Amino acid sequence: MWTSGRMSNAKSWLGLGMSLYFWGLMDLTTTVLSGTPTPPGKLEALLSDKPQTHSRTKRSWVWNQFFVLEEYTGTDPLYVGKLHSDMDRGDGSIKYILSGEGAGIVFTIDDTTGDIHAIQRLDREERAQYTLRAQALDRRTGRPMEPESEFIIKIQDINDNEPKFLDGPYVATVPEMSPVGTSVIQVTATDADDPTYGNSARVVYSILQGQPYFSVDSKTGVIRTALMNMDREAKEYYEVIIQAKDMGGQLGGLAGTTTVNITLSDVNDNPPRFPQKHYQMSVLESAPVSSTVGRVFAKDLDEGINAEMKYTIVDGDGADAFDINTDPNFQVGIITVKKPLSFESKKSYTLKVEGANPHLEMRFLNLGPFQDTTTVHISVEDVDEPPIFEPGFYFVEVPEDVAIGTTIQIISAKDPDVTNNSIRYSIDRSSDPGRFFYVDITTGALMTARPLDREEFSWHNITVLAMEMNNPSQVGSVSVTIKVLDVNDNAPEFPRFYEAFVCENAKAGQLIQTVSAVDLDDPHSGQHFYYSLAPEAANNPNFTIRDNQDNTARILTRRSGFRQQEQSVFYLPILIADSGQPVLSSTGTLTIQVCGCDDDGHVLSCSPEAYMLPVSLSRGALIAILACIFVLLGNTSWKKIRLLG
Repeated sequence: MWTSGRMSNAKSWLGLGMSLYFWGLMDLTTTVLSGTPTPPGKLEALLSDKPQTHSRTKRSWVWNQFFVLEEYTGTDPLYVGKLHSDMDRGDGSIKYILSGEGAGIVFTIDDTTGDIHAIQRLDREERAQYTLRAQALDRRTGRPMEPESEFIIKIQDINDNEPKFLDGPYVATVPEMSPVGTSVIQVTATDADDPTYGNSARVVYSILQGQPYFSVDSKTGVIRTALMNMDREAKEYYEVIIQAKDMGGQLGGLAGTTTVNITLSDVNDNPPRFPQKHYQMSVLESAPVSSTVGRVFAKDLDEGINAEMKYTIVDGDGADAFDINTDPNFQVGIITVKKPLSFESKKSYTLKVEGANPHLEMRFLNLGPFQDTTTVHISVEDVDEPPIFEPGFYFVEVPEDVAIGTTIQIISAKDPDVTNNSIRYSIDRSSDPGRFFYVDITTGALMTARPLDREEFSWHNITVLAMEMNNPSQVGSVSVTIKVLDVNDNAPEFPRFYEAFVCENAKAGQLIQTVSAVDLDDPHSGQHFYYSLAPEAANNPNFTIRDNQDNTARILTRRSGFRQQEQSVFYLPILIADSGQPVLSSTGTLTIQVCGCDDDGHVLSCSPEAYMLPVSLSRGALIAILACIFVLLGNTSWKKIRLLG
C-alpha cells in the first residue's frame, strides 16, 4: 500500500491529483431532531447555516469532495486526497477501509494514513465521477470507530479530445455560375470534452483548402461560394478541407479536419457551335427514301438536358428532297432522303442546317443566340438504272373478235441514264401462260397471238420486260391489264330441257308453260330476248306464244278438245332472238304431252293405255278397281310362295 510519504508537495502544485480535504480535528455540528443525530456522511447537512436548536455532537470525520484531473500519465500512483478521523492518534490503531465504485481497482487507500491514490489512468469522457464510501475500524477489534460515510471523486476535464466530423467526408453540389454567398452545405464537428468547463469544447471552423472559391462560417460550419462565375466547363470538381479547432480557436487548441467534395452542376450557359461551317456529302441517286445521307454535329459544352439539340433545315434548295432528324442518344443531326433522287434531273443540293438548344435559361440569353448554322452540300451520284416505262402502268381494252396479229398497244421504255442504251422488249411468260400475246422486241408493239374469247377469259394481266441491250442485268418491268370487250357471238338458248302437259279438257287460251332463255354474251345495255314460233310452226293450230317483254314468254292453247288417242305428244319449235348486232337466234323445242285430268285440272295420267276403260267411270270407281287389282296381284304372289315352299 502506498503512503502519503511517497507523494511530494510538488505533485500538488503541478495539479496532478490536486484535491481538497480538511486535515486535523475539526468540530462539526449536527442538528439532531427529536434526539436523533443526522446520519454521518451528509456533509451538506453538517455544513448547513441553520441555527442549532438542540445539543451539539462532535463529528469525527474530516473530509470534503475530491477533484482529480483526468489523463495523468506519470509512473507513480496519482495522489487524490486524505481521509482522517479525529479518533486517530497516529499510533496505527485505526484502520481505514474504502469501498464503492472503483475501490481497489481504480482507487486505493492507505489503511493507516487514509491517503487515497488513483492507480489507473482516468478519462472523464468515459466516467465523470465516482461515488465511494469510507470507514474507520479499530484495528485490534475490527469494530467501527466511525459510521460509514459517502463521498465523491470528480474527474476534472482537460482538453484531451480534438473536434471530430462524424458525418465526413462530405459530398455536395452547387450550380455553376451561382452568386457569391450561395449556401453549399453545412458541416458539423463534435468535441467530447466538457462543454460546461472552459473552452475545451468550443469549436471554431476555418477553411484550409478551397479558397478563393469557397468560404466557411466560423461558428455554424456553413460552406458558401466565394467566387463569382465559377464555370463548370473550366473546373467541375473541388476538394475543400475544413478545420474545426477547439479552445475557441486559440493557440494550443486541438483540431480536426474533414474533406468536402463539391461538384459544380451544369446550367445552360453555353450556346451550341458547329465545328465545321461547311459539310460535303454525297448520295447515290438510287438511295431509297429514309436512307441516311450523313450526319452533322453542333458541339455544346453543357451536359444532360442543357446539351440537348434540335436540328432543322432552315434554307437551301434541298429542303424538299432531304430531311433531318435528331439522334437523342448522341445529339447529332441525321440527314435522310425525303423523296426519290435522279442524277439526270438534279446533280447537287445545298442545305442550311440549324442546331439549337430547346431548353433555355433566360438569365443567360445575354451570352448570345443559343443556336448555330452550317451549310451542307450534297452531290447526287449517277448509277446504272434499269429502263423506265412511261407511263408506269397500261390499261388496254380489246374486242374479243380482234384479228390475230393486231397491235393493241405500243409499250414504251427508256434508259434514264445519260448513256441512253437501246432497249429490248419481251413478255414475262409466267404472266401469260396461254401465250395470247407477244411484243415486238424493238418497237414494243403489243399484239394478239391467239383468238380472244371473253366468255373464256375476260381479263389478262401480263408483265412486259425492258432490258438494256448493253447491260442485260438492267431490266425494268411494267404491268399491262387487258380487258376483253364483248361482241355478240353467242345466240340465246333455253337454259334447260322444257317439257309441259296439256289436259284433254283444256280450253282455248289456257297457259301451259312459261319459258326463258340465257345468253353467254354481256352487252352494255343488258340482255333482251324476243320469242316467236319457228317459221315452220307459225300457223300452228294447237298452240301460240306470247312474249312477256321481260325475257320470258308464255305458251297458250289455241283450241280445246285434245285427245290422247288422237295425239299424245306435240313438239312446238320456238325461235329465240337477242338484241345484239348482229342479231343472233336459235330454236328451242318445247315438248307437250296430252294428259287426262280431273275437273280441277289435276293430271291423272299421261299414258294412252290408261284410258281403255269406260270413260264414264268416276274417280271413286277407278280407285276401287285399282285396289282389287293390287289384292289379286298380292294373292297370286302368296300362292307362288307357298308352291315354292
